[in-house]
Amino acid sequence: MATQGNSSLYHIDAGILKENACVVLVKTEWNAAIVDALEDGCKRIFDQYKIRYQTLVVPGAVELPFAIKRHWERTKEGAAPDAFIALGCVIKGDTPHFDYVCDAVTQGILQLNLMLPVPTIFGVLTVNTDEQAQERIGGAHGHKGEEAAITALKMIHS
Repeated sequence: MATQGNSSLYHIDAGILKENACVVLVKTEWNAAIVDALEDGCKRIFDQYKIRYQTLVVPGAVELPFAIKRHWERTKEGAAPDAFIALGCVIKGDTPHFDYVCDAVTQGILQLNLMLPVPTIFGVLTVNTDEQAQERIGGAHGHKGEEAAITALKMIHS
């Protein structure tokens, strides 16, 4: 995803948006305040462009790809979402657990993008500190939830 200053992310041609588009947000319970802010950013963009959305909640980041795949498989034809956004926040600790979680969720979302006929957007913050996470939900580094939503809308039409 782009960093603040990439203003092209914020210029969407509303005329190219698919009518009745639907995006499924899949978010983690861990670091709930940060993840809820990411979700709120997505919702602001979707409300602005009149995009339907729903939110699913999973325990942690490693569970994101499974939940997305299962939701896709259980969705009836004609009701399938046009995109998924995986939302989470993994903050580095003192053990290598951070590395394993970040790698697993990144690889899982990559596989979904290669396997599913709709995009899965990576909206998972992987940061060293809570301060870095705060900077990415409306601070010095923009709002990564809004950016994820804009990316989803662009990918629906790519």
